[in-house]
Amino acid sequence: MKNLIYFLVSLLTAVAVAFGLHSWLAAHNDPGYVLMGFGHWSLETSLTVFVVALVIGFFALYCVFRLLGVLLRMPGHVAKNRLSVKLNRSQDALIAGLIDAADGNFERAEKVLIKHASQSGAPLLHYLTAARAAQSRGALDKRDEYLRKAAEQASDSDLTVGLTQAELHLSEQQFDEALKTLGTLHSINPGHARVLSMMHHAYRHLGDWEALSKLLPALQEHKVLMETEVRLLETETYSRLLKQAAQRNDPQAVKDCWATLPQHIRIMSGVANIYFAAMMAVGAGSEVEADMVKQLSRHWDRTLLVLYADLESQDATRQLQTAEQWLAAYPTDPVLLQTLGKLALRCGQMEKAEQYLLRSINVDASVSAYQSLGELMFVRDEKDKACDYFKRGLELASSEVVHQVDVGVSG
Repeated sequence: MKNLIYFLVSLLTAVAVAFGLHSWLAAHNDPGYVLMGFGHWSLETSLTVFVVALVIGFFALYCVFRLLGVLLRMPGHVAKNRLSVKLNRSQDALIAGLIDAADGNFERAEKVLIKHASQSGAPLLHYLTAARAAQSRGALDKRDEYLRKAAEQASDSDLTVGLTQAELHLSEQQFDEALKTLGTLHSINPGHARVLSMMHHAYRHLGDWEALSKLLPALQEHKVLMETEVRLLETETYSRLLKQAAQRNDPQAVKDCWATLPQHIRIMSGVANIYFAAMMAVGAGSEVEADMVKQLSRHWDRTLLVLYADLESQDATRQLQTAEQWLAAYPTDPVLLQTLGKLALRCGQMEKAEQYLLRSINVDASVSAYQSLGELMFVRDEKDKACDYFKRGLELASSEVVHQVDVGVSG
């Protein structure tokens, strides 16, 4: 429309100039003339006619060239319009595929998305959505094919395809495959929160606690987990590592593992107890006896007290004397009294052991206290009393089991 207006204004201006020139020449009674020769030919005409013919010829040529320009650009316009139609169709197909996938029509969604992926302005979305649909219907081969095609559409620095691939592998419990992809993504962007989160889940499911321990600083630095979650994960990770070290039946492996633990983890009573138990399990309990005594003196812990009772010290008498020192602070602690009974029995002090165990039962009867009393009576060759104490222990154990079942049912 704008070009048409320019054309009409130019034409009117030319006509006006021609009319003005004609009027000026008529006023001087001299119309003027123009003479042109072509070989043996000559053309003579008035100046007014020549100017008018020149203007008409210019605009005729202008129209011809404009028409040629339109004709030359026509194939491009047609191709552009065809591409626009294809893009619109692919966009409609993407929307339809997303709706079908959301409705659970995975096979139809997959077909629609793949059919229009090559003409789409965003083929990556088509392939990734189709991959999710294929996995949802169990077609893992198709899923992998679509992921490969999506990777061909993405740049080397684009993490989108890799993140989707790792997520799909994790949802199918394919942890090794997921970690292979996540390792590549981690090398590209070591601080990517989603990559770190998925690596954390994969390592936990595989039980690769050593790898997870190396990942912990990054999880905390990039705030992938909340502070309390990091602390719980640290406790679980290092506890598992200590237990794995104990399974090697090598005291040095347990000590080396303990040495790698951060200080704020080593002072946790629960983790320290696992370390002490691991050392006892590999036959090196005497090496941590002093540390156990220090831990109990600093923080009273009945779980550690039970471990101390099972510790085979090189000096059982000194071990008993150490435990008796705690009696002044905790005279009615049933676990301490039971521990003293077991240590006294180990030292051969039968009457003292019986007194401690009976006091423990009077405060809070336990199956282990009855069992220790039974063993004591058996050593003293009082088999009837031994059977009686074993029987009481079994009855107490049965009642505890029944109570737990009742609580579970009522809960």
